[in-house]
Amino acid sequence: MRPEARHAKAFSSLPLAAELLDNLESLGYLAMTPIQAASLPPILRGQDVIGQGKTGSGKTAAFGLGLLSALDVSRFQVQALVLCPTRELADQVAEELRRLARMLANVKILALCGGTPLGPQLNSLSHGAHVVVGTPGRIEEHLRKASLDLSSLAVLVLDEADRMLDMGFQAALEAIVAATPTARQTLLFSATYGDSVRPVAERMLREPVNVEVDSTHDERSIRQHFHQVADEPGRLAALSRLLLHYRPESSVVFCNTRRETQTVADELAAAGFSAQALHGDLEQRDRDQTLIRFANKSLSVLVATDVAARGLDIDALDAVFNYQIARELEVHVHRIGRTGRAGASGVACTLVTEKEAYRLERLEAFLGETLTLEPLPGRSTASREPFKPRMATLQIDAGKKQKIRPGDVLGALTNGDNALSGDQVGKIKVLDRSAYVAVERGIAQQALATLSAGKLKGRSCRVRRIGR
Repeated sequence: MRPEARHAKAFSSLPLAAELLDNLESLGYLAMTPIQAASLPPILRGQDVIGQGKTGSGKTAAFGLGLLSALDVSRFQVQALVLCPTRELADQVAEELRRLARMLANVKILALCGGTPLGPQLNSLSHGAHVVVGTPGRIEEHLRKASLDLSSLAVLVLDEADRMLDMGFQAALEAIVAATPTARQTLLFSATYGDSVRPVAERMLREPVNVEVDSTHDERSIRQHFHQVADEPGRLAALSRLLLHYRPESSVVFCNTRRETQTVADELAAAGFSAQALHGDLEQRDRDQTLIRFANKSLSVLVATDVAARGLDIDALDAVFNYQIARELEVHVHRIGRTGRAGASGVACTLVTEKEAYRLERLEAFLGETLTLEPLPGRSTASREPFKPRMATLQIDAGKKQKIRPGDVLGALTNGDNALSGDQVGKIKVLDRSAYVAVERGIAQQALATLSAGKLKGRSCRVRRIGR
């Protein structure tokens, strides 16, 4: 690569504020991903952009740097709004924006999502914000209550637009857009750009620049396998055999319906697998705990619908299992793209019944390659024990509201007579009123006793183990 080509892919080649560039360097963000290199120049010029890229492509930093560059921090008004389909994705986006804005003075970023009490959000809004990240239903509710004013909005971002439309948010999106100035910049990012997204984009964007990039993983690093099963009841036994054969530390099983997701997760758990369901009918607390355990390696199998899994921040996924072929062919590509990222190898297995032969043919045509049905791994795998996660999760009944920080939890575990070593402690996640810490499975009881006997910020806390 020529030196000037390398320079063109560096963030320093962009007209970004020095504070943003210094922060990017401190975060280790030196070279732009393909979607950032293609979309940031027009975004920084103030143009509308349609960006199509898979999860993990770096789109959050692309629109994040754009909207942060457009802020006038001296005006304490909502100048940027990011809409996301789920609370989990909105929380991730808000967290990433805060990281990107660390060296900008006095930037306030507020998350407004459903599944959380309205009162604290009303209180936060009364103190003002520069950037709001939220779900369409909750943002529309704040607009109806007149607790959110979008009259000064300069940048509107629709993140995962296809999923928002799939989830039935079109009316909410249009109501929100109607409350924004017409002279705004609109950025639409979507994993797919099908018939549902196109007419919405045409109405909401003005002469947009279209950016489409391939996923960041190397397709050759994903080993795809298609296995024929005799009938519907045969799917679960086939899935169990594949899990016993590959023994992935982290894997996602995709189902097409919420009911099936819960049934499959329950059956796997009853058979001894570390498995939990993730779908839209779960209580928010259960969703939070499931995602925290999956991220910290104390849960190995996540059984999910496509909508629930969209936007998950998964660092390393060993395998993806498609309980059926996805109804939309582009979704199949999106599913398997969650494994084999960043040079790592991954496995994607899809179960197919004879009745689904037509779907397999359509997928062949869509991918432009021949897909061969393979036999399942040998029955000798049935004698294996299901994979047990190497970590366990402890929940503490204190969080940000009690001024608890991750360092407080780590210190309580690694100091004193019954102390753990730092390498026995995994990820620590602190929420408003609770905190979660992963510890090595073999010393979970010791860690539980240490935290229960000690104090955090001068107070005793209740601690319990969640999951097994």
